Amino acid sequence: MSLGPRITLEHGSGGALSRELTEQLIYPCFRGPEYPELADSTAFALDGRGLFTTDTYVVDPPFFPGGDIGRLAVFGTCNDLAVCGATPLYLSLGLVIEEGFATADLEKILRSARAAADEAGVRIITGDTKVVPSGKGGGIFLNTAGVGRARPGLTLSPARLRAGDRLLVSAGIGSHGLAILAARESLSIASSLSSDCACLYPLCEALAGLGLDLRWMRDATRGGVAAVLNELVRGSDCGLEAEEEAFPVEGPVAAAADLLGLNPLEIANEGVLVAAVAAPALERALRLLRAQPLGSRACCVGQATAEHPGRVMLRTAIGGRRILDLPRGLLLPRIC
Repeated sequence: MSLGPRITLEHGSGGALSRELTEQLIYPCFRGPEYPELADSTAFALDGRGLFTTDTYVVDPPFFPGGDIGRLAVFGTCNDLAVCGATPLYLSLGLVIEEGFATADLEKILRSARAAADEAGVRIITGDTKVVPSGKGGGIFLNTAGVGRARPGLTLSPARLRAGDRLLVSAGIGSHGLAILAARESLSIASSLSSDCACLYPLCEALAGLGLDLRWMRDATRGGVAAVLNELVRGSDCGLEAEEEAFPVEGPVAAAADLLGLNPLEIANEGVLVAAVAAPALERALRLLRAQPLGSRACCVGQATAEHPGRVMLRTAIGGRRILDLPRGLLLPRIC
């Protein structure tokens, strides 16, 4: 390979070095039957109703305990499709690389993205690369777009929430945001923390078996569980009642959050599913989740209520009640 140890502006110029970067490093990671040649677009087949999403990843640092920006981009986009009731199928991958970025690190990210795509059962079938001057790009940014096939007969929406519905959380919360922060700041607690970056499709597929008893699903990323619960009831005729102590929080996460003065409910996750199900389906839903490795700690954390519509009320560990509002301020920038 003649690319050199660092990415240069010429690698993004559209000329000979651009071609070398694409043909020698990027395309070989994703070549396959669904991506047979380099072209300006790639054909694909889609039976039934499709769902489409896009996301951009600016995480700093790009490598962190439990993952990296490539793995995060693939799983994050697949999760956005899965929680909407789709089977993820195809992704695009756009790269914005800062001049001077290590070629070896780029290769690690690309190979990680391919491995994550294989794990998720999706294919990256098109992409783009740009190089920006040193000091202008934050190392590396990724943009992904994803296409999935909607599951027939499954409709998920906050509008389907009804009083009495139960709220489920699939795993311990807060680990991703804290792992990123600890790695970025070289905190002494970094060795005890690891991102929960994971593909949620197996959990979503399992819950889809509930049919109409499954009301809604979300992955609790930026803003954490607090944000998605508030989004669920915003403008709704329902409110939510949640139990603070019911939310699973791993010991190292709880200790780190307490040390840093952060609330685990407001910290980003990349492998946590939040769902609302009809009350009669609660036990079945928990069995379905707990049968999956990612859902072994799944639990019920609250329920919908006709009282205080549009509000999330949290019963605290000391027995009081308070409003759990949308997080305020810039808590942890560049965590996904």
